[in-house]
Amino acid sequence: MKLTRKCLLTFVILGLITKGFSQDNTGILKLSITEAQNYALQFNRSVQSAKIDVKSMEKKIWENLATGFPQLNFDADYQHQFVVPQISLGPYLDVNSLPAGTITKDDLANAYKSAPPFALGVRNNTLLNLTLSQLIFSGQYFIGVKAVQIAKKVTEKALLKTEAQTKESVADTYYLILVLSENDRVLNESLKSVNQTYGEMVKMNQQGLNEETDVDQIKINSSNIQTLINSVESQKEISMKLLKFQLGVDFNQTLELTDSLHGIIETGNIQYLSLPEYNAKNSVDYQIMSNQEKVASLLLKMEQSKYLPTVTSFYRHQEQTNQPSFNFAVKDIVGVTLSLPIISSGQRNSKISQAKYDLEKSRLNKENAEQGLIMDFETAMSSYQTAFSNFTTNKESMTLSKKVYDKTVIKYREGVSSSFELTQNQNQFLTAESNYYNSVLSLLNAKAKLDRILETN
Repeated sequence: MKLTRKCLLTFVILGLITKGFSQDNTGILKLSITEAQNYALQFNRSVQSAKIDVKSMEKKIWENLATGFPQLNFDADYQHQFVVPQISLGPYLDVNSLPAGTITKDDLANAYKSAPPFALGVRNNTLLNLTLSQLIFSGQYFIGVKAVQIAKKVTEKALLKTEAQTKESVADTYYLILVLSENDRVLNESLKSVNQTYGEMVKMNQQGLNEETDVDQIKINSSNIQTLINSVESQKEISMKLLKFQLGVDFNQTLELTDSLHGIIETGNIQYLSLPEYNAKNSVDYQIMSNQEKVASLLLKMEQSKYLPTVTSFYRHQEQTNQPSFNFAVKDIVGVTLSLPIISSGQRNSKISQAKYDLEKSRLNKENAEQGLIMDFETAMSSYQTAFSNFTTNKESMTLSKKVYDKTVIKYREGVSSSFELTQNQNQFLTAESNYYNSVLSLLNAKAKLDRILETN
């Protein structure tokens, strides 16, 4: 019963993780633009690397905190003495050698004997030390902990920036594939129409109703369109591989885009109905620079704190595996260590000056970043407005050129229009079509960039 519940919980968790992503029985991964962006946020390698940086900084914070907690160390020291020093206490009176009865002066002199020497230590010994230490005061420790905590915020903001850039890149490639697919569809329809006209022209030429140059001209038009189709399909294949790379999936994975270019345009999401507000100080990039300035300020304080003393306490217990006969070593010691820097020959002053310069550079970089972010937003907004205007104009031009081309085809079949006019209007339509899809792609890319700038704001 417990195993069944555990398996059920596992399936529920996996279902939550993969929610929003669909993959049919044939192994085809189907993604909309939003699903593709969310998929990339989970599996894109750059995003995953940025997430690892955040986790690493969390361990870094604990590493710095742990240096202020009690530290318990054990060490063993093996010693071998080639020559063990010896000492003798000199002559002593051996009362057992005194005769019974009257003792003479000579008896006393003869009763004194030399004491045997004894070793001051042992030839082989192992010292076992157990030391417990505790940091009491250190200016560098407290400032260092704060600096690492702020550095973690920088890493978290960098993750947000990487995610926003990844979403923009995925959107750009997704839109490019949709534009190429739509362009490929229209070109194939044009090719089908041209080939139909070509077949009709061949039959008319066989009946002597037109010139051979007219037939050749239509054939050239067909070849030109086929060349364009081959180029578009090649670009589409490369773009699809790029999208797979951005998503973090294998190149052999079959990928299907469920959104259509027409659907994206018709939803109206490509247009900002009002001018969005922007505050550079709310941007992730600005916040990163602001936190880096704080880190630089703390690093300056850390260099200045090196003038302060460091105080630690300790307790040490020592054991010997082979104790000598006379052992004067103390087994248990408690003490306090005070480390006070006095003279560094200008080294500390030099480091403090360097830290001040770094802090000044950080402030300049933050101010420069603020101005640059404002410029990026205004440039992106201007590019978007220009792209939207071009999109509107090119859409109308393509519609009109398609109308003119269709009428020219009818006139040509009726013998009213020439092959030169047909070719000219066809090229005009293909150019207008190319301009339209380029303007669609430019608009979508400009929209994606503006979304990224506003999202990280």
